[in-house]
This record gives sequence, structure tokens and C-alpha cells, in this order.
Amino acid sequence: MSARPSNDDARLRERFASAVSSAVRADTRARWDARGPRLVDTFRMLYGDAPGVDAALQRMVDGMAACADARPGALRALDAARKRDPAWFLGQDMIGYTTYVDRFGGTLSGVAARVPYLRALGVRYLHLLPFLHARDGDNDGGFAVRDYDAVDPALGDDADLDTLTARLRDAGISLCADLVLNHTADDHRWAQAARRGDPRYRAFYHVFPDRDLPDAYERTLGQVFPQTAPGNFTHVDGLGWVWTTFYGYQWDLDWSNPEVFVEMALTMLRLVNRGIEAFRLDSTAYLWKRLGTDCMNQPEAHAILQALRAVSDIVAPGVLLKAEAIVPARELPPYFGLRADGAADTDSAGRECHLAYHSTLMAALWVALAEQRGDLLAGVIAQTPALPAASGWLTYLRCHDDIGWNVLREEAAGGDGRAPFDLARVARFFAGDGDESYARGRSFQSAGSEHVHGTNGMAAALAGIDDAIAHGDAAALRAAERRLILLYGIVLACAGLPALYMGDEIALGNDEAYARDPARAGEGRWLHRPAMDWALADAVATRTHDDTTAGRVGAALRRMIAVRRITRGLRGDAPMRALRFDDPALLGIERGDGVIALFNLAGREVAVPVPPSLADARWRDMLDDGRLDDGMPDDGGDSAWPTALAPHALRWLQRA
Repeated sequence: MSARPSNDDARLRERFASAVSSAVRADTRARWDARGPRLVDTFRMLYGDAPGVDAALQRMVDGMAACADARPGALRALDAARKRDPAWFLGQDMIGYTTYVDRFGGTLSGVAARVPYLRALGVRYLHLLPFLHARDGDNDGGFAVRDYDAVDPALGDDADLDTLTARLRDAGISLCADLVLNHTADDHRWAQAARRGDPRYRAFYHVFPDRDLPDAYERTLGQVFPQTAPGNFTHVDGLGWVWTTFYGYQWDLDWSNPEVFVEMALTMLRLVNRGIEAFRLDSTAYLWKRLGTDCMNQPEAHAILQALRAVSDIVAPGVLLKAEAIVPARELPPYFGLRADGAADTDSAGRECHLAYHSTLMAALWVALAEQRGDLLAGVIAQTPALPAASGWLTYLRCHDDIGWNVLREEAAGGDGRAPFDLARVARFFAGDGDESYARGRSFQSAGSEHVHGTNGMAAALAGIDDAIAHGDAAALRAAERRLILLYGIVLACAGLPALYMGDEIALGNDEAYARDPARAGEGRWLHRPAMDWALADAVATRTHDDTTAGRVGAALRRMIAVRRITRGLRGDAPMRALRFDDPALLGIERGDGVIALFNLAGREVAVPVPPSLADARWRDMLDDGRLDDGMPDDGGDSAWPTALAPHALRWLQRA
């Protein structure tokens, strides 16, 4: 990288402003003044004197102006509203839901028909996993994108997307889509041109004539899929060795080429003008390659994200960017524009991503359940980095990917008064190994019982519901239901934007049939990508299925969502700290406005002493004294603080 060679801010500012109509010129000029200089500086820092950099920058500015001018009026109004409330996505009423189009509604039109269901559930943020035109054949669940500007024909067409985004917007639900930044499919038009020898598009990818440099890089690279896609390079006839971090049909883009940045930035803007309000920025950690490193989380990757944020803020400031960087939480501050030590950088804080996945908390939830230890979660909460204003965590229990255990390597070693734990034992537990396991998960990309990588499975199956149903054990089934409700009770009580995974609200189990489908059998993550059971979901939603597992779990989750929606102390950006108890099974979370959430992670009853700092307070039960069927009498006098919690019970309390 080299310094910016000249001050051309004024020229580019006027080029941008003159290209938009008078109706939007004042607003867009003001946004350029706020973000444009930083965008140009970052672009220059990344690309210096690379050939064609000036032309690329001018083409990007022209494309931004065209998209700003074409932005529909309804979306401009949304931008204005969100400028007035920049932390809108952290309101206590923001509940997320993650699903695949085909598994949930069959098509985009089918999803649109289910918007009333989502709204009634309390959903305000819908993440639809990849629905753009994917590669023919294997495509990593849609993450091998063939065409960023077209809907996958199997899911509908562009008109269906426009109809869906409008319907969601009318319902107050923001659509999040995946923007796959690290790679394209090998049948994308850029890749096809590279195969034909087009030098412009060959430069869009990392291509090597022999194994010399790939072998040098491999010495320090990890492997994402060591069992099914070992190595990081694939030989392509007539082209050479292509960098393929994930699968051989996903070619890594070379972001050191300014043309790649321009193409992807304008792709993002075309999509935001279709009504997409948030992007999950896929594989953000891998964007920049540097010999002698693991090629993850490089400084230039953060510069790219900050520049993309500036592009978005200028053209569509109401749009959210969410980092998909599955690394320990302590490594995530730079994705919010903070320094690596979490300290504020006045130039960057809050100018990268709005959201990031709290994968450390997610994995720790499952470890805490297996180990029956709330203190593990208390430690994760205590070590969760503070974030800039109008930034937050995406908190979740399950997603389309495996549970990656390696984010907890440091926590597994113990410390700060907490005993260590064995990640390999936890992984075996959730794979169903051992007489004590109630889980029906499967190991993922793990070589041998002591090699820890990941675990697949739906939340209900991992909590023991599938196993209890298979054995016809009513007592075990109720215990498993309590475990699932407990985990979601923690997710919904934590700071951040909480997201449900498809079907968890009806305790949907594993899709064991995937192994009999030749098109899916080689990808173990299809175990937790079942089709939605709409007969069951509709029955639960209309309360005609109350006395069932789905009904009990659904009622509990809906109740907690309803309480969160009216409780300001449970806003995503309200303060959060963990309470300390002598019994490691107990977890206490203190939130804003006097909210305390208590959880018993053990399969035994535990006493719940009142912390000295709260000894004089009186409490009311926020969940209507039903306590989600914890089976404990209310013997706390005129205060709802419990003297004990039953196995896997929870309470949400507020100062009376």
C-alpha cells in the first residue's frame, strides 16, 4: 500500500453530486461530505498506484451516483428514519429469524405468503440464506454464486424478490441477504472469462502457474473443510492453480485488484435498491492474502469492510452490514472499527460493521449445557468486548453451519477461578457418544474422536428431544424441552439482536433423510436444514397443539419474545453483566432497568442466594409467575426472587 498521491476529494465530490438529480443532491452531497473523503483515502491506501486505480475510482463514484439517483422513494424514507434512530436494529422488539427459502416457503413467493406467520412470531429481521443464482450442481448451499444480479430460478424471479421485500417492509421486517465476498462460483461469468484467457478477469482471481507459491502459502494456512475439501488450491486445466479456500468450485477473488472492489461494491448497491436492508458479509476474515500468515483477519480486510461501509452510508445509510467472522469474540473488535485491544479508534469506531456473530457465546451455550456449568457462560459474558454506539452482537443458538468448537480454545483451558473443560469430550457428547448423552448430533470435519472441529444437528436434537421421542420417554422429553427453552431464554435475555433458527420455535428435529438424497448426502450440514413442518407450525400458532412438545416450546419462546418486546431493559444495547454465584451451575445476567435473568444449567435443583448488592430489592416475575413450568413453589414472600431453581429452570425478574 502507498499513500494517497493527491487531494482529489473536491473533484470526486463534484463528479458524484453532478451525476444525481436535484431531488436527492442535497442529501447525497451531505453524506459524501461525511463519508466520501474516508472512502477515497481508504481506496488509495489499499490500491496506491496500481494500474488503472484512478479509472476504477471514477467508475465506482459514477456507479454510486447512479444507484443513489435510482434509489426508490420508499427506501429513501427508510434511510431518513434510520438516520434519526441509528440504533434502530437494537430495539427490544428486534427479533431475528434465519432460514432457507426452499426449506421455509419453497420459493420467494412462498416466503412472502408466510410473512403474517413471522410477524405474529415477533420477527423483525429475516435472514434468508443464499437465494441468488447459484452454481449448477454442488454449490455449498447456495454460497457458490453464479450471478449476483439474478434470483436463483428454482426459487423464483426478480419480480418475486421485489414483491417479497415490499411485503416485508410493510410488515416492519428487514430482509438480510448473504453477500458472498470472498469467492464466486467457477461458472460465474468472470470465472468463465478467466478460463477463456481474458487477462482482465484472470486478474480477478488468485491464479498461479505452478505449485511454488501455493506450497509456500500452505505452510501457514489452515483448512476450513479438511475432510471433504483438503488444501486451499485447485488445479484448473488451461488456467493453473486457483486459490479455493472453501471448495474447488469456489474461486477466491483477488481483492488486491481495485476492479474487484468496484464490482462488488456496485453489486451491493444494486441489491440494496431491490429492498435488501442488511447483508451478512460472508467469509470476511479471508479477503486479503499475505504470505507467511494464516491469511485471516488481515488489516487490509478491515480496510475493505470500512470502505464498503462508506459506500453504503453514502448511497443507502439505512442498510446494515453484518460480519460473518467465526472467530473468538476477543478477536472481533476490529470488525466494529475498534483496535484489536478493544480500545476506541476515533477515526474508525462504528465505521465498519454494525453487527457481528457472537459465535463464542453460541458455542459456550452448548458447552455449558453439556458440562452443566453456568459459570462458563458468566466468563464469556464478562469477557465480551464493549462495542461502539449503534453496534451490536447477533446472538443465536443455531445456524445453517456447524457448531465450531475451536472458538473456545482459550476458555477450555480454564482460569479466573473457573475449571477447565475438555472440548473433545463435549464434541463427543453432542455426537451422541456415551451412555450419558441425550444428543443426536453428528461430528463435522473431525478426524478421530480427539480432533475437535464441529458438530451438526438441530437444537431440538442436540437438547435431547429427538432421542426422547424415539424412545417414547415422556419424562426425558419434558426434560429435553426445558433444556431447549433454557438455552433460548439465555439468548433472548442477552444483549444484541437475538435470532431464532428455522423451526426451533416448534422444536423441529433433524432431517435424517438427507443421507438418502444423492444431491445432499455428501454434506453433513443438511442434517440441520429440514423442511418446515407447516401443519405443525400452524397448529402451534393457532394454539390447537398446546399439549405437545412443539406447543410447549413454542408457547415459551413466544412468551419470552413478547416480554422482551415491552421491556426496555432488554434492548440490544442495554447494559449487561454476569452475576457471580458460588454454585457453578447458576448463571445470572443483569440487564438495564433492574432486569435480572436467572438460569440453572444443571440437571439438579440449585439454591439461589440473593447477591448482596441486590439484597434490599423486591422483584416481580416478568414471565407471569408461570416460570415456564419449572415446578418450583413460589415461597419468596412478596418478592419473586426464587429460593431455588428446578433442573434447567429459568426466571426473568424485574425490580418491583
